[in-house]
Amino acid sequence: MALHKLGKAPESPDGKSPTVYYDDARGTYLLQSWKVTDEERLSQMDIPDHETVIEFPRRMMQFFPEVNGDNPGA
Repeated sequence: MALHKLGKAPESPDGKSPTVYYDDARGTYLLQSWKVTDEERLSQMDIPDHETVIEFPRRMMQFFPEVNGDNPGA
């Protein structure tokens, strides 16, 4: 398995988040971003114990290959 960093938000403090990764073995994306802790927002979702919720800015969509016409799994 190899994770490929596709993009990091340049305006993030200390350049640490958000970030988009691609896992070439699983054909999935991993998103590093802000953890949602607002109980009011979380209460509106049905979140299984094995999942979590992050808040991911729309400006980061540019790093998904499909948005640019690429196919990372091809």
